[in-house]
Amino acid sequence: MKRILFVCAGDTIPKGAFSFLQSLRQEEPVSVTGLFFCPMDYAAFAVASQVPVPGPYLRLKAREKQILDANKAQFARQCEEHHIKYEIHCNEEEWYKGILAKESRFADLLLLSAELFYDNIEQEQPNSLLQEALHAAECPVMIIPENYTPFENLAIAYDGTKESLYAIKQFCYLLPQYTDLPTEFVYGKNDHTEEIPDIDNLKSYAKLHFNSMNFSKLPFKAPNHFAAWIGEKEKLLMVCGSFGRSAFSYLTKRSFAEDVIRDHKLPLFIAHR
Repeated sequence: MKRILFVCAGDTIPKGAFSFLQSLRQEEPVSVTGLFFCPMDYAAFAVASQVPVPGPYLRLKAREKQILDANKAQFARQCEEHHIKYEIHCNEEEWYKGILAKESRFADLLLLSAELFYDNIEQEQPNSLLQEALHAAECPVMIIPENYTPFENLAIAYDGTKESLYAIKQFCYLLPQYTDLPTEFVYGKNDHTEEIPDIDNLKSYAKLHFNSMNFSKLPFKAPNHFAAWIGEKEKLLMVCGSFGRSAFSYLTKRSFAEDVIRDHKLPLFIAHR
């Protein structure tokens, strides 16, 4: 049985992430821990802090606590309706990465929303708090968009490094039910070589875990090439080794993972070492 950490950091329960949790439960029993952070409204807090009496601040904190309690109650109801074993973390504070780091250390997989993570503070994702969460996580992460539909294809970012191989292994160990899907291993470095590094070793390993494979070296010579390539894909899950530099990070000043989250709104599996 896998331990799943479900993180909610906003005004509402992430529908996409919970739908994916349901799909995991259909495959095997899981135990999920709901970790909820109190929503923050900096604009309202700024107004309240300018008032020399505690009333506005206390009302703001009471409203945040009300939202937190409602989210916890809704999560509990949904888990019970779908026969998902669950517990709810006692946290009632605002964002603190140390809690997420510790809880993820003892989890197999972390689920969070690609769009709702403190979206009232910074709507363009990944905002600074989501980036902080992804760097703090100590287990693999699934970032799920709100428009989630079951994916039917896999794309794995490969750059020949130990991090990309680690991501492949973690994905196979944690989510073996998806290794039957058509899978494309994508090498995206513009290094002027004809061959994907260690391609024979990669094929030898991959054929033991995936049933339908393709290997591509994409000639990314323009920043929009990746966008055009990924725009042709439907119901795709991306797999990458880390949040930061990756096989495609040279394309823009942003990392490849940021590009997928911000512009393409695809489910994204990120492994961490």
